[in-house]
Amino acid sequence: MKPIDYLILAVIVLILGAVIWYLHKAKKKGVKCIGCPDGAKCSGNCAGCSGQCGNCK
Repeated sequence: MKPIDYLILAVIVLILGAVIWYLHKAKKKGVKCIGCPDGAKCSGNCAGCSGQCGNCK
């Protein structure tokens, strides 16, 4: 592997780690619909965002 391959791999791992960290942190806070603008207030069926976000079921 060339050095650029290692750099690209490191960036991908860093991004995935940040996503996993964000999801874990949001779930610990009690956010039911991550990605929903009203996720912290959402009941889990998008009553808080009127189902417009498309991220809740």
